[in-house]
Amino acid sequence: MEYNLSKVMKRCNHLLGEIDAVYHEISLRLGISDSAMAILYTICDNGSRCLLQDICRRSGLSKQTVNSAIRKLESQKILYLEPAGSKSKNVCLTEAGKQLARQTAMKVIKIENDIFASWDEKDVQKYLELTEAFLIGLRDRSKDL
Repeated sequence: MEYNLSKVMKRCNHLLGEIDAVYHEISLRLGISDSAMAILYTICDNGSRCLLQDICRRSGLSKQTVNSAIRKLESQKILYLEPAGSKSKNVCLTEAGKQLARQTAMKVIKIENDIFASWDEKDVQKYLELTEAFLIGLRDRSKDL
C-alpha cells in the first residue's frame, strides 16, 4: 500500500508542477512576471485593492518577493499603497493597473471560471472539498516536523 501511495504523490506532485508551468507560460505570453501576475491576480480576486499581508498569504509568495514586486509595480504606476489602520497597508490598483489587470489576471480568472463552469457542480464541490482536506491535513501534520 505504501508503494501505491508514493505513486499517488508522484502523480500529484507532477500535476502540481505542470499546473505551475502553465501559469508561468501564461505570464510569459502576457508579458508579465510571475510575481506581478500573482499580485494582480490576488488583488483582482479581492476587488481593486487588497491588504498587503493578504497578498503574501493568499499568493503563496514570500514577503520579500511581494515587497520587491510591489516596489517595481509602484514605480511603473500600476499600483499604490495606502494606509489601512495603524500597521496595515492596502495595495490598490491605479487606472493603468486596472487596465493591466484586465489584460492579464482577469483573463486568467475567466479561463479558470470557464473550466469550472464546464464541470458538473458535484465534481467542483468534491474537488474543492478534497483539496481543502489535503491542505488542512498537510498544515496540521507539518506542525510536527
